[in-house]
Amino acid sequence: MVKKRNKIEIIQDILRTIRDKRGKIKQTHLMYKVNLSHKLMKSYLEELIAKEMISEIKEERNIYILIKPRGEEFMDKLKKLTEFQEAFGL
Repeated sequence: MVKKRNKIEIIQDILRTIRDKRGKIKQTHLMYKVNLSHKLMKSYLEELIAKEMISEIKEERNIYILIKPRGEEFMDKLKKLTEFQEAFGL
């Protein structure tokens, strides 16, 4: 049975996907890559913008999502936490 992602895993997927695209991705491409509905994606993006982890910019007719330094910091700390858990077999 496939395990559903929790909130932290979804946020990690969003930030990792943006980072992998050199820190900038179209909103629609992000939605497809992290496999979220438009409604859920919008909710997560609003939260991450409010927490200053990402920002949105509009260029012509496209909306791009950018990762901010706080989002990078979150990813780095999450990586350390994961390494810590694995070191203790959790």
